[in-house]
Amino acid sequence: MQGRSMMPTLSPGDQVLIDPRAYRLTTPQVGDIVLARHPFQSQLYLIKRIQSVDDNSYFLIGDNAPESTDSRVFHAVPLDCIVGKVTSFF
Repeated sequence: MQGRSMMPTLSPGDQVLIDPRAYRLTTPQVGDIVLARHPFQSQLYLIKRIQSVDDNSYFLIGDNAPESTDSRVFHAVPLDCIVGKVTSFF
């Protein structure tokens, strides 16, 4: 984990485990923390919380909003941008 966008939940240097199969049989839910590809920079990955869902578009936001580049900047992302669910962190 880099950056301060998910503080206090996640801090710089924290490690996370991702389940890339989490959404094969179910859909992402509000409150889930996910790993997602940036919608305009496909080589950049983000860890954000799902704030809302609308027609298979997911509004992602950092827990530390003043420090976060998220859907307030790049808008909601489609399901295919979501790589997996954060299942644990340490």
